[in-house]
Amino acid sequence: MFLRLSIVSSPPVAARRHLSTSPVQWAGHNKWSKIKQKKGANDASKSAAFQRATQDILVAARSGGVDPDKNTALAAVLKRLKAQDVPNHNIEKALAKAVKVKSSGEISTYEAIACNSVGIMIECATDNPNRTAQTLREILNSRNARMAPVGFMFVRGGRIVVGVQNGPDADALLDAVTELALSQGAEDYETLPLLTESDSQSRMKFYCEPSVLSNLTSELKKRSGVYILESQLVHYPVNKTELPDGDTEILEDLVHALEAHDDVIRVTTSANQI
Repeated sequence: MFLRLSIVSSPPVAARRHLSTSPVQWAGHNKWSKIKQKKGANDASKSAAFQRATQDILVAARSGGVDPDKNTALAAVLKRLKAQDVPNHNIEKALAKAVKVKSSGEISTYEAIACNSVGIMIECATDNPNRTAQTLREILNSRNARMAPVGFMFVRGGRIVVGVQNGPDADALLDAVTELALSQGAEDYETLPLLTESDSQSRMKFYCEPSVLSNLTSELKKRSGVYILESQLVHYPVNKTELPDGDTEILEDLVHALEAHDDVIRVTTSANQI
C-alpha cells in the first residue's frame, strides 16, 4: 500500500518593501560635532573671562581693601563685571579670596617649569605653605610640569593701570596723565582696548621701577577724574619663550588649573603666547 503524500504549496512571500533605498545619512552627527566644537570654544572663552574677573578683583582689593564703598577701584571692577554678566558666585568667590589675601598678609611665590622651557611664577596667599606647595606639585605633575628654580628668568617691576570716564575730554585727560606719569618715573606705557563696546572707561597701563611705584601712584591719584585700577609689583619675563606647535593649549590648561586653586593670586609665565 502506498501512502499518497500531498504537498501543499505555501502562498508566495511578498517582497519586503523598504521605506527608502537610499543610504542612511548621519547628518545629525556632523551637526552635533560642530555644535560641540563651538560650545567648547565658548566655554573656554567664558572660563578665561571668569579667571580674569577673579584676578581683577584680587588686584583691586590688594591695593585698596575689600570694601567697594571705600575702594573706588574695586567698585569700578564690580560694576564692569556685572555689566559683563559674570555670575554672582564667581564674584563672591573672588571677593572671598581677596579677604583671605588681606587677612593673611603673606604672599608666597612658587617657581615651576613647563613644556621643558617655560618659566612660571605662582603667587599665593596661604596660611599653610607646605600644603599649598604639595597641591601645586600635584597640578603641575599631572600636566608634565614640575617645581624648578626659574626666578632668574624674571624681573620685578611696578605696574599701574588707570582709568578715566569715556567722554569728550577723555583723550585729552589721558594725554595729560601720560605726560605726568613719564615725568614721575614711568618707563613705558600702553593704551588698553575697551573690554566691551559699552565699556564706560578708557584705560592706560604704566610700567616703572619698583622704587618709583609708590610715588607714581600717589601723583596719579591726585589727578582729578583719574581712577587707579591697579598698582602693584609684578614679575616680568626677561626674555619671552616661543612655544612649539601644540604646546600653547597644554600651557593654557595648566595656567587655568593653577588659577582655579583657592590660594593662587596670580600666575605669570615666560611664554610669548600666554
